[in-house]
Amino acid sequence: MKVLVTGASGFLGGRLCHALLRQGHNIRALVRRTSDLSSLPPATDGDASFEIVYGDVTDYQSLLAAFSDCQVVFHTAAVVEPWLPDPSKFFSVNVGGLKNVLQAVRETKTVEKLIYTSSFFALGPTDGHVADENQVHHEKFFCTEYEKSKALADKVAIQAAAGLPIVAVYPGVIYGPGKVTAGNVVARMLVERFNGRLPGYIGSGNDKFSFSHVDDVVEGHIGAMNKGRPGERYLLTGENASFRHVFDLSAIITETRKPLFNIPYWVIEGYGWVSVLFSRITGQLPLISPPTVRVLRHQWEYSCEKAKLDLDYNPRGLKEGLAEMLHWLKNLGLIKF
Repeated sequence: MKVLVTGASGFLGGRLCHALLRQGHNIRALVRRTSDLSSLPPATDGDASFEIVYGDVTDYQSLLAAFSDCQVVFHTAAVVEPWLPDPSKFFSVNVGGLKNVLQAVRETKTVEKLIYTSSFFALGPTDGHVADENQVHHEKFFCTEYEKSKALADKVAIQAAAGLPIVAVYPGVIYGPGKVTAGNVVARMLVERFNGRLPGYIGSGNDKFSFSHVDDVVEGHIGAMNKGRPGERYLLTGENASFRHVFDLSAIITETRKPLFNIPYWVIEGYGWVSVLFSRITGQLPLISPPTVRVLRHQWEYSCEKAKLDLDYNPRGLKEGLAEMLHWLKNLGLIKF
């Protein structure tokens, strides 16, 4: 089967390409010319099972050419950041890009299934309960422009499901070995933690997120391709926990000392505003920004029972996943313990 992956050079997309290749699929990876391809398998010539094509989800014509002869499309491309100096990029890529993908699927007529990677942020905060796929974003407020763009894109995907074979999947906070990007925020935070730049717990510890190991999410995507029912939505989430719990587990795994104090949200938010100011000067995106703090003030707890039943999704526990990632970071020389 010929499979196309948008966002193939990203944290999730790269791992997905490797997994699909191991299963014997012919992979076409859509990347931009400026993309870092270090996480991708090497491209080969002739009747190769892996090829790289250049394009952009905001460029409709490039999608038409890339989708040709493909039976399955994984649309993982997205701008994943809590803050950008130009917020319009969230909407041009995350919403406009999805619309282009949908139209390209309609036009090429060879695509039998489209797996769209959304986010649990598209469904909104849960704040006190564990939600499932029936939750729809309340739209009373949005913590980040990323969240808003994914909620809008979710509406587009739901409408398209009436006429296209689309399966939407909703990962939680993805973590694990791979690129240390904004899409791998847990790795970035632990790098800061173990290098002394994040000495305490973040906030009060009342935040709750659903943490998803990247390789479990990859298997969930493949499950959606093989078993997902068009028009259905599946949460590819995992263990619900706070970042305080993440830090405590990391200390236990590495046999290091736990943080001794909590950093109040107002301090983190102040640091975020300073980071945004420096970002506008240097062009380097901040790890923490005011929208990050808004996200941390809420809970995002989700159940993946439907994916377990329908897709044989089997997420690992947070302790097991963190142990793998921490040793990977250590082997890279990014942390010491």
